[in-house]
This record gives sequence, C-alpha cells and structure tokens, in this order.
Amino acid sequence: METLNTKVNEVKTSKTVKITGAEAVIKCLLAEGVDLAYGYPGGAIMPVYDEIYKYQDQFHHVLTRHEQGAIHAAQGFARVTGKVGMVFATSGPGATNLVTGIADAQIDSTPLVCITGQVGSHLLGSDAFQETDIIGISTPVTKWNYQVTKASEIPEIIAKAFYIAKSGRPGPVLIDITKDAQFGELDYSYKKCEKVRSYKAVPKLNIEKVKEAAELINSAKKPFIVWGQGVILGGAEQEFKKFIEKTNIPSACTGLGLSALETAHPLHVGMVGMHGNYAPNVLTNSCDVLIAIGMRFDDRVTGNLATYAKQAKVIHFEIDPAEVDKNVKTDIAVIADVKETLTKIMQFVDKGEHKEWMTAFDKLYQIEVNEVINDQLNPTKQGLTMGEVLGGINKETNGDAIIVSDVGQHQMFAWRYANFVKTRSNVTSGGLGTMGFALPAAIGAKMGAPDREVVAIIGDGGYQMTCNELGTILQTKAAVKIVVLNNSYLGMVRQWQELFFDKRYASTEMVSPNFVKLAEAYDIEAVKVSKREDLAGAIKTMMASKEAYFLEVVIEQEDNIFPMIPTGASVSDIRLS
Repeated sequence: METLNTKVNEVKTSKTVKITGAEAVIKCLLAEGVDLAYGYPGGAIMPVYDEIYKYQDQFHHVLTRHEQGAIHAAQGFARVTGKVGMVFATSGPGATNLVTGIADAQIDSTPLVCITGQVGSHLLGSDAFQETDIIGISTPVTKWNYQVTKASEIPEIIAKAFYIAKSGRPGPVLIDITKDAQFGELDYSYKKCEKVRSYKAVPKLNIEKVKEAAELINSAKKPFIVWGQGVILGGAEQEFKKFIEKTNIPSACTGLGLSALETAHPLHVGMVGMHGNYAPNVLTNSCDVLIAIGMRFDDRVTGNLATYAKQAKVIHFEIDPAEVDKNVKTDIAVIADVKETLTKIMQFVDKGEHKEWMTAFDKLYQIEVNEVINDQLNPTKQGLTMGEVLGGINKETNGDAIIVSDVGQHQMFAWRYANFVKTRSNVTSGGLGTMGFALPAAIGAKMGAPDREVVAIIGDGGYQMTCNELGTILQTKAAVKIVVLNNSYLGMVRQWQELFFDKRYASTEMVSPNFVKLAEAYDIEAVKVSKREDLAGAIKTMMASKEAYFLEVVIEQEDNIFPMIPTGASVSDIRLS
C-alpha cells in the first residue's frame, strides 16, 4: 500500500484536462519520454490497449508471444540504452507470467516499469475470473509496487514509479491498475517526480572515506580491483578507466561488469568467479588491498567466504548500503554514486607502478592459455567447441557487437571469450540465471540499439524455452543474429553430473526439433554447421546479413567449460580441467 509522500516538479503541466485513466496512462508515459513498450493484451488491461491504438502514431507497442518474452525484451532494451524498460500485461496469468523477469531485473538492477491490469475494485478479494494478488506476489521481487483503484491516482503513481525505477540502484517497479480506474475519469495533469520522502536514492558522499580509501590504495604493494555492473549503471566507464590508468592496478570484472572496459585494455586481467580466469581468481587470495567497485560479492564470485581474500584490506565502493558488509566484511566503505566517487578520489590517489605484481597475473594467464584457452580457440579435436564459435564471431565483429547470452555453459563461454570494445555490449541474466532470457532480450536490445549488431548466444535447452519469440521477430523484422550452440544436453548440469555425479546424466540429454526448419517457418534464413571447415564461412554470411539470421552449430557433447571453482571451494582452488 502507499506509504511514500512525493515531492514533484512544479514546472510541468499547469492546465488540467478531463480524460480516462487509460488515456492518462499513455499520456504519462509519453511525458516520461517512453514511446516503446512490450506486452500482451487481455481483458483487464484492454482499456489501456484501446488507448495504445489511438496513440499508435506516437507510441509503439511490440506484441510478444508470451509475457515472459515481453519482460525479457524490455530488459534487453533497458540494458543497452540505460533507459527504463516498459511492459504491459493483463491480470491473473498475464501478470504472473511477468514474475520471473521481474525477479531477474531486481537481482540484476535493471530499471523496468510494469503495468498490469486488474479486475474491478469491487471484485478484489472475491476470486473473480483472472484475479490474482500480483501486489502480494511481486512484493519480494520489486523495488516498489502499488495498486491503483482510482483514476485520479494514475499520474502521481506513474511519476513515482519512473523515479524509483531509474534512480539510485535501478530496479523493477510494478503498477497494478483496476479496470474501473482505467475507465474512470480524472482531471489530468502530469508532474515528474523529483524526490520521494523516506527514499534516499543516492547516499551523500563522505569525503573522509574517500581520503581513507586513497591512502590505503597509495600504500598498497599488491592492490587488486574487482569491478561490477555498478560502473555501467552509474555511467562511470570513463572515470573508472582514468582511475585504473593512474593507479596502474590490475583489474578484473564480474560477469555483469563485462564491457565497462574494453577487453584488450592492458590492465584488464579477466573475469573473476566460478568460471572466471585463472589469474584473478588465484591472486584474489594474494593481494594486500582488494578494491571492489560497483559489485556485491555474489557467491559465484567469492566461492567459500571463509577463505576469500582474508589476507587483504577491503575497500568497497557501492551505492546500495544494504550490500556493504553483507557477504564480505569491508575495512573502508565508500557509499555513494560511483561516478562521483571515482571523480573525487582521482585528486587523492598517486600515480602507481605495480610491475612485479602485474607480472604475476601475466604468468598465471599464460598457464591458462596453455592448458585451457588454446584448446578452446584453436582446437585440434574433431568436435567443434563453443570457444571457437565465439572466436569466429570476434573476428567478424571486431568486438563491436552486442552479445546477448542465455544461461548455461554457452553463457560462460560467451563471458570468457567474447571481445568488447564498447560499454553496454554484454546483456545476460546474471543473478537469477534465467534460461530462455536471450532470444527475447536480444529483440529488445536490437530495438534499443538498431544501428549495432546484436548476436544472441543460446544453448539448445534455453532456446526451446522461448523460441516462440521467433514470431516477434517475424512481425517486427528485428535483425537479430541467433546462434544456437547445440550439444544435445543441458550442458552445465551435464558437466556437473560428469564431474561430481559419476557421469549419471539424469534428465539432461535433450532431443531437439529441426531448428533450421523451425527458423525457416518464421521466414528467417537458417543454416546448420557441424564441420569445422564450414564454420568461418557460416559466421561471415550470418554477420553480413541485414536481416534476422539463425545459425545452429553442433558442439562436441562433452565440451566442458574450464577453469572452474567447485561449489564451496576457495577461489584459489580453481580447476583447470
């Protein structure tokens, strides 16, 4: 229920006009600069869709094939643009079908506004047709939610929703609007929200903490930076680059931090985490100062907390106070907007030199090259590898594509081997690990960045969860490049079964349809590759196409992703095979 008082911008509309609540929804969205939304109509949201029809010259709606597809598409759009993604759904199953995407957006800090229709207010609590308590259901996975029962509430609530979704640490917001509120009339005026009392979006920077952090960094002999998506969300890529180049500190990213810094940067030493690079994982337990920037010490990054960086002093740059000391105890916490923090700290940090320390990373990287990377990128075995597919895509795109990955082995290969030269180029489901994410998210990413190539990297399992969204591509002509890496298994689970369950492949072998025929049924050009000599040409043809394209690559069935940190192990106990 409503508990927050809103302070609003007084500059906006001064004149009121009497309109319906449904029309007010569209006018509010246009006032927020939103002209694109994803969704699926139904009875309880029909008044709003009637207004979408009337405003179609100003407001574009994309009909997906499932509500989960709609919200993942909105996520893809939000991730590449930095704007708020917009979703519509009806009540009951329409609303509940959004929940997985909402949870995904919450844990990955993606700004969304979801508007769901609801039965008439006089029917609430009566178990009416398609009535579900979406407010109660979505409360744990939204940044804020609210049920509108009066048309007059709509402008203020939508204004507040956009402010909350995009301010501070971004996240999803849900507004549930009863049908009578959509039909009802109000004196319409719109004022953008600037502040919500009791909600502090961005903590005030404590300059003394910045000075303390700088002093510790300047005294460090083996400093190490781990950055996350916070750098991207804060628009701090340039400030971050200047900071690491002045201090000359080796820097590694989380999976969601990828693309904030170009892959080829000499201070970029790879990715940390369960399937991250060997050097940054091992040397986490050798550094003397660990500097975490815009990351939350997820369990897939830290491994066993009892052995994680116990020798190091920890500095945490973070916008969300709830993430500080949650998993890893910090010595200095700088709680503020990362762009402001990195700008301020530059005047206090010294020009650094850490040549011997950097050499330690180089030596361990060479071990990984010899034992893992060469075999993936330049294999001599008969079967194709996921790594060589990513290598071929890098060659054709020069790292300038947006890579949208699904969840599983192929995701880890994409994170490890895709090259990036621009920020907001890595779109994936991180914290929730949602299979089926990539195809609809790639559609949204392409609509958000129409001038860039968007390549979806998907496994045969995840692809079949949302392949119905090929229909959305058919209808919208979104020129997404779809690459399905088919090993006829649920690959990540199968790898664990191989390594830890004596190869008991329980319910992981997968029989799939003819993917090429399926794509062709949606008028998408499609090719299947099973031989190495055909791979490079197929990738080249795909990337040269100006339309949507489908490429299936048959992968060796027991092609595993290494290095790997087993669950519960220390980051320094990473396995190379």
